[in-house]
Amino acid sequence: MTAKRALDLAVAAPMLVLAVPVLLVAMLAIRVTSPGPAIFSQIRVGRNGAPFACHKLRTMHRETPSLPTHEAPASSVTAVGKTLRATKIDELPQLWNVLKGEMSLVGPRPCLPTQTELIERRRELGVLAALPGITGLAQIKGIDMSDPKRCAETDAAYLEAASTGLDLKILLGTFYRA
Repeated sequence: MTAKRALDLAVAAPMLVLAVPVLLVAMLAIRVTSPGPAIFSQIRVGRNGAPFACHKLRTMHRETPSLPTHEAPASSVTAVGKTLRATKIDELPQLWNVLKGEMSLVGPRPCLPTQTELIERRRELGVLAALPGITGLAQIKGIDMSDPKRCAETDAAYLEAASTGLDLKILLGTFYRA
């Protein structure tokens, strides 16, 4: 087992247990305020380009088309969804993806299969060889997938510099970012 996988398991397992009450409250709030399931699973691009079901708390109205977040209309986000996104609580179900080995805590954010420009750029730079992450260097730098070239280059820079220390810095930066 690599140090990265050991860190993923050491953090994700207790976090998921501790998050259960928060998840239950959030799921109840989603169900009470918006019809549809509370957990949202979406096919994303994983390691080596393999598809996997990425789990999140649903923050958008049920009928919203499957689009990258930056392309979805702002009106698609529910009132509860805005809070869940702002607090990053909507990402907690991805801890299950980490435990299953489909994701890591830190790595390139998984994109949709329709984001072909980003996928191709990541393939060229060797980024697809890595497990996708719940958070990553691009996220703490404020770079989203609307700029595929810059996002892929930042992902590649992360992989070149990857270390346990950098992962811890990114995790802390995700939660304590202004």
